[in-house]
Amino acid sequence: MSKSVMGTILIVDDNLSELELISHYLREGGYTVINAVGAKEALNKVSEQKPDVIITDVVMPGMSGFELCRRLKTHPDTEKVPIVICSSKDQEIDRLWGMKQGADAYLTKPFTREQILRAIKAVAV
Repeated sequence: MSKSVMGTILIVDDNLSELELISHYLREGGYTVINAVGAKEALNKVSEQKPDVIITDVVMPGMSGFELCRRLKTHPDTEKVPIVICSSKDQEIDRLWGMKQGADAYLTKPFTREQILRAIKAVAV
């Protein structure tokens, strides 16, 4: 399948089954995966591990994925890291708000393996 690792992706979701599903799809796709259960943990891991792409849920306790996205996109160290929002919030206003916060792509749940891999390829530089 893939000869080499294609990049490192940080997945941020407070739902462990979603986290596991996305991790599984991405590892199968040849990516290295870092998991964070919530935005606060994600902020720590971003600075330590410098992922190539971040996938985040929106609805999480403490800090939403929208706020996480905004914080990452306004910080010089992380402003260029592509962010894919992956959420069950499927209204057009949610998508628009996510993009306004700096997201590079917006994917709604449920999604297929192909959809998540396509979203990563679309934003990865």
